[in-house]
Amino acid sequence: MLHLLLDHRPWFRAKRRGYGTGLPITWQGWAMMIAHIALITGIAVLLKDRPVSTTLFVILAALAPMPIYRAKTEGGWRWR
Repeated sequence: MLHLLLDHRPWFRAKRRGYGTGLPITWQGWAMMIAHIALITGIAVLLKDRPVSTTLFVILAALAPMPIYRAKTEGGWRWR
């Protein structure tokens, strides 16, 4: 699994306008995005009766993989 992260090919295209990551261009990018969405959804469902905990953990889960998204974006993150 580690060798997939160390591969230097991009998994995502850069956004055409704005700042950040665009759509995935490889299966690794799609798998990452689907896992990320599943994680956030799972947290929201499991903690639905605890709004403060839900908010905190969803924010943390949303931000945690951002360094991977940034490292795996074609051309990096910059304003376009």
